Amino acid sequence: MSGDEAPTARRWWTILRRLPFTLALLVAILLVAVLTGSLVTPASAQPWFPFVATGLPALGAGHWWTPLSSPFVLDSPLRYAVGLPLALLAIGWGEWRIGTRRAALVFGAGHLFGVLGAAGLLAALRPIGWEWVAHLASRTDAGPAVGALALLVFAIATLRAPWRLRARLAVGTTVALLFLYLGRLADVEHVLVVTAALLLTGFLPAYRHRAGRPSEREWRLIGFVGLLVLGAVELIDLLVPYDGPLGKHTPGAFSFLDVATDVIVIALFSDGIRRGYRFAWIIVQAWGWLNVLFGLFVIAIVPVVVALGATDVQADLGQVFVPTLLWLAVLVFLILGRGSFRVPMRRSRRVLRGTSLDRAETVRRLQAVGGGTISWMTTWPANRRLAAEDGFVAYQAHNGVAIMLGDPVVPQARMGQAIERFVSETQQVGLIPCVFSAGAAAAAARPEGWRALVVAQDTLVDLPDLAFTGKKWNSVRTSLNRAEREGIRFRLVRLSEEPWRVLAQVRAISEQWAGDKGLPEMRFTLGTVDDALAPEVLTGIAEDEDGNLHGVTSWLPVYAGEGRIRGWTLDLMRRRDDGFPMVMEFLIAASARRFAEDGYEFVSLSGAPLVRPESGQDGPVEQVLDRVAEAIEPLYGFATLHRFKQKFSPRSEPLSLLYRDEGDLPRIGLAMTGAYLPDATLRDLLRSASAVQERRR
Repeated sequence: MSGDEAPTARRWWTILRRLPFTLALLVAILLVAVLTGSLVTPASAQPWFPFVATGLPALGAGHWWTPLSSPFVLDSPLRYAVGLPLALLAIGWGEWRIGTRRAALVFGAGHLFGVLGAAGLLAALRPIGWEWVAHLASRTDAGPAVGALALLVFAIATLRAPWRLRARLAVGTTVALLFLYLGRLADVEHVLVVTAALLLTGFLPAYRHRAGRPSEREWRLIGFVGLLVLGAVELIDLLVPYDGPLGKHTPGAFSFLDVATDVIVIALFSDGIRRGYRFAWIIVQAWGWLNVLFGLFVIAIVPVVVALGATDVQADLGQVFVPTLLWLAVLVFLILGRGSFRVPMRRSRRVLRGTSLDRAETVRRLQAVGGGTISWMTTWPANRRLAAEDGFVAYQAHNGVAIMLGDPVVPQARMGQAIERFVSETQQVGLIPCVFSAGAAAAAARPEGWRALVVAQDTLVDLPDLAFTGKKWNSVRTSLNRAEREGIRFRLVRLSEEPWRVLAQVRAISEQWAGDKGLPEMRFTLGTVDDALAPEVLTGIAEDEDGNLHGVTSWLPVYAGEGRIRGWTLDLMRRRDDGFPMVMEFLIAASARRFAEDGYEFVSLSGAPLVRPESGQDGPVEQVLDRVAEAIEPLYGFATLHRFKQKFSPRSEPLSLLYRDEGDLPRIGLAMTGAYLPDATLRDLLRSASAVQERRR
């Protein structure tokens, strides 16, 4: 077995060991299918099927064992091909989430409650003479779907918000619509078991969660999905025949014009609901209430028409009842969440409230309050700054996402308040909020329910007692000694005060470096030569006796408050292709030694983007992030840069992406591309992708 195959085999073996109940059920179902031939011949057409399927006919005939035998039989080959994999997926996931013993108990109890509850309900309703009830009272059912749904609802209860609410709404809505339109015996069983499971998971302490109002984002998302479901239901109502509790419906009987106008309104304004636009909310409310009033009028007038013998009451009510009910539910939901739909339609009015700071005021507040290792980056021109008490937050907006850069520049005790205010302000103008390169303090202060994903490692070298002694510093000492032998000298300067000759060489070296990448120079958390010209920034220069520059590094101040600088952060790193080969080691070591002599606490070698700790989580999101890092490594070498920094024996601190939930990640990914490569065109990106493929060959 190859090296790649061995971890995969171990992973599958680990998964299978955790699913004994699911595997046992699968073996039992397939064994019954093979022995009875129901994989080829439908079980419902075989003489023994009435003795294993459950329902009122079976129980009335004294077949008391059928609730126990029915989960192991499927009535048609199609269900083995389609229904069985879906059921086993739900059962397996449920067993993985709640454990084998609980899964077996929930599956068995849920199945018995669903089939016996449906039989009892139909027996109680049969005397009223409802044709639909009489039809179901003569039917039987088999298969594991009822127990699987019970287990699915219990597994959903273990999810984190907001996925728990979303999944519950998805399952509940699907089961309810299938019941109303198809109304098969299985649909009755499913409605009963899902309702009971939802109630139980809200009652049992192991699955109960503190109730709370949906977030602003959830109001919008659920309203958006509700409108899409409503439009789909109206199309089904128009085009698909059905025969259920609402009566028998033939396509074309319902008004095509009414459905078409509803679908057009939903298509035009549903995305506005998702974005929280006030104008879209008003239009949907107005049109929706017209639909509700029309539906109520039809429901009220049908008995009169029936009395005249002109129509069938059940058929006509069936065509009106569900769309009216859905419109009413969506409208009430949107009214309850009306505070989430305040985004102005005009882009010019979508501005964050609060005082916007210019660069001079930003620098003053940063020096007074203090900040983290990347806080100086907030002063760069591409960022917008909003006042937050005596400090501020900085962000960039790309592709509908507001990316806060680093921790809020506020006292640590008020960091949570600053983040929550930023979240509220951005959501009210239709932006998706997130925080990039957040330190431990900001990650701890993130809003409840938010996720934290480590996206970089900040590498710090403590300066007190710094000495380049011992085996681990061999390469650093070598660079210092070799530079001295070859006449390379170090200068720590303010680049803005250097003569034109030095600045021209710095720009030439930087342009040569950027040109080799095949993409425009990266920004956001990676500075440029122009950023290094700020008077507060220091620049390390390596030059020979003839005044030729071999490399350059820039250092950003890290303020402790009250104007005091406690450390420096490495930003710009550029070297001449034909220059001194160990120039970066030399520049960093010489700078660190100089900062140590001046009494500073540390230097940060800055975070390498997309480099995570080896001991970190390895979930689906983290795995995707690793694949992205591997894809762009040939172009930017972030992992190589991180390994280079290990020569200086740094300690690491995680930098995280804070975000609402995984549903935001695709948009955040696009926004991060826009932040790091604001000048890149589609042609640039395609060319870089081709370059990656070439370098891998």
